[in-house]
Amino acid sequence: MKKQRGAFRRRSDLFEALPDDIVISILYKLSSTASSPSDFVAVLLTCKRLNNLGLHPLVLAKSCSKALAVRAKNWCEEAHRFLKLCVNAGNTEAYYMLGMIRFYCLQNRGSGASLMAKAAIKSHAPALYSLALIQFNGSGGLKNDKDLRAGVALCARAAFLGHIDALRELGHCLQDGYGVRKNITEGRRLLVQANARELASVLRVFNNSPSPPSSGWQFHNHQQPRPTPPPSYQTGAPNPLPNPSDFDIQLFSDYGFNLTGREMHPANRFLVEWFGSREDGFPGLGIRICSYKGCGRPETRKNEFRRCSGCGKVNYCSRGCQAHDWRVHHKVECAPMEEWVGHAIDDVDEEEEDNMNGDDDVVDDDPTVEINEGEVHGIQI
Repeated sequence: MKKQRGAFRRRSDLFEALPDDIVISILYKLSSTASSPSDFVAVLLTCKRLNNLGLHPLVLAKSCSKALAVRAKNWCEEAHRFLKLCVNAGNTEAYYMLGMIRFYCLQNRGSGASLMAKAAIKSHAPALYSLALIQFNGSGGLKNDKDLRAGVALCARAAFLGHIDALRELGHCLQDGYGVRKNITEGRRLLVQANARELASVLRVFNNSPSPPSSGWQFHNHQQPRPTPPPSYQTGAPNPLPNPSDFDIQLFSDYGFNLTGREMHPANRFLVEWFGSREDGFPGLGIRICSYKGCGRPETRKNEFRRCSGCGKVNYCSRGCQAHDWRVHHKVECAPMEEWVGHAIDDVDEEEEDNMNGDDDVVDDDPTVEINEGEVHGIQI
């Protein structure tokens, strides 16, 4: 028994003998590659030394977004204090995460916008895009506080850094002459470029996979039925399909494709959970949330977001969210119910009349007006 205690004491002494620089470098690597906050916090709770060194500014400064992905149900003063420690260490992701929480959830507009601006100064593309939407919508102020030119400038910077939604938003602005001189040709070119970047992201992931499946199995066209996966990629096969959550890319909104399993940014997930936990599901009386499920941004005043011109039942904080939601499910929900019922009655009456007259002509299955592919309520994509 004494020998065991002595061996345990010697092993403990070996850890205590490690220089702080080595331990900090290990924790630095852990915080930058953690897949969730629990992976990092579990190490900090191991012993007092790891707890102290884990909160070193060098470690907190490089914590990745997943290590800072606080869930809304776990929000507390300790979580707030941890994000503030990361902010004080100069962590760009913490600037953006805490800025979004303060601006939209805690309604501390000034502090939230200031934190997002600090992230934008460090060329953080999501922060630049969020600030652009704030300028476009006049969030946190009055309707007259909109600054379209500033929104276009921020959007252009985010697009330059590779943010696909910002590139798509900028393309729509050029097409519509919204905050910038109208240039339909250049706007369409940017929209095509946004879709090309989406496709390049998919191909990059497939090329890096040892056994890439056909692209038709990962995404499908809404005009065609989803293909059956090859036998070699079915469940239980030696080469299983990659996890859809591994694809950190956008939807093929402008080409009519839908890639399932898009992973939301932790800040957007926090907003969705925060406002989804309310009984009424809304941040306040008369205040609505962006109808795209992957956004979570709420209005900061009544009638701030754009409404769908077709049904008037949904609203969006940006054209990018409108394009995403249109392809995902709103395309089949937009027409008023009275219109669908009217068309169904007309079809039945025409079919009965044809049967009585003995007419063998083929009747169109869908007499509704067809929406051209790539057109969202009059916006050419």
